Amino acid sequence: MKIAPIIEALKEYKDRISFSLVHTGQHYDAKMSDEFFTQLRIPKPDVNLECGGGSQAEQTASILVKFEKYLTANPCDLVLVVGDVTSTFACSVVAKKLGILVAHVEAGIRSGDRSMPEEINRLLTDSISDYFFTTTEHAGKNLMKEGKLSRDIFFVGNTMIDTLLKHNDEMLPPDFWSSEKLDPKEYFVMTLHRPSNVDNPTQLLSILSAAARGAMNKRIVFPVHPRTRKNLEPLKDSLQQMPILFVEPQGYLQFNFLVKYALGVITDSGGITEETTVMGIPCITLRTTTERPETCTIGTNELIGTDPEAIEEHVRKMATGKWKKGAIPPLWDGQTSARIVDKLSELLAVKHEISI
Repeated sequence: MKIAPIIEALKEYKDRISFSLVHTGQHYDAKMSDEFFTQLRIPKPDVNLECGGGSQAEQTASILVKFEKYLTANPCDLVLVVGDVTSTFACSVVAKKLGILVAHVEAGIRSGDRSMPEEINRLLTDSISDYFFTTTEHAGKNLMKEGKLSRDIFFVGNTMIDTLLKHNDEMLPPDFWSSEKLDPKEYFVMTLHRPSNVDNPTQLLSILSAAARGAMNKRIVFPVHPRTRKNLEPLKDSLQQMPILFVEPQGYLQFNFLVKYALGVITDSGGITEETTVMGIPCITLRTTTERPETCTIGTNELIGTDPEAIEEHVRKMATGKWKKGAIPPLWDGQTSARIVDKLSELLAVKHEISI
């Protein structure tokens, strides 16, 4: 989602910048990888390092070894990394140890919660990167507080929104839309995957129960992350009477169709809150911190924690239409990737080989 528009923008500079696309294979589930490549029309990667599976430490080690071999055989002038996943950090380390410049897209966002693996990845990646492309001015301020120079920080906007706006008219109803008799603004969308929310059966059940009560008989469509599915098994009997429709992970176009026509979204994800903000869809985040505060201060998101009473109250507010309107943050306009590639061209000055 973050890479697709950058690839598209790089094609406009093919006479000045050549690039290779490296897929680490970290996200190995077909619904979480292959289908996204197809739907977003991302070209086939130049290489798939096939580093999926195992613990985070095992994935990191595998990426370090395999990406080093790839970069040694295919040297380049700059490595562009995106987001805050294991691949982001691991590829940055490899590049820097080989003396290659690193540019980080979505740099500077901070939750302040170091129990989140993503927060560690962000901090470590930004500590060694050379150039920083930020989604908000607030992210740039975070970087300067950490000692980064303003000359290396570029406020460009959000590539996730480039992808969302480009495909807004291509959203597709999921296979179950008709058979489940879903109608626009008559259901909620839920996503949960953070260990603190899904690993404890008692906690998971309390969240689902509170959301179901607040939904006031409206259905909750829950595409279940692989991490969460196994934790639902012991709760089968308790869940039977709840208006929750558990479905498989959805492709990008199908999932955002669901979000686009939902009454509201209940999530513990960060990226989804950016998309709901741009779509104008009410959203609650079941966490106590967020690395994307603009979705709350400007957008349609509310950070509410995981107290059952708060969940029930806020879901009911969405169900009854008593929600703030929200607005779209600056530069979330669909042109972020063009700004990134313009700046890369300027920074590199001459025709170079870029690895993504």
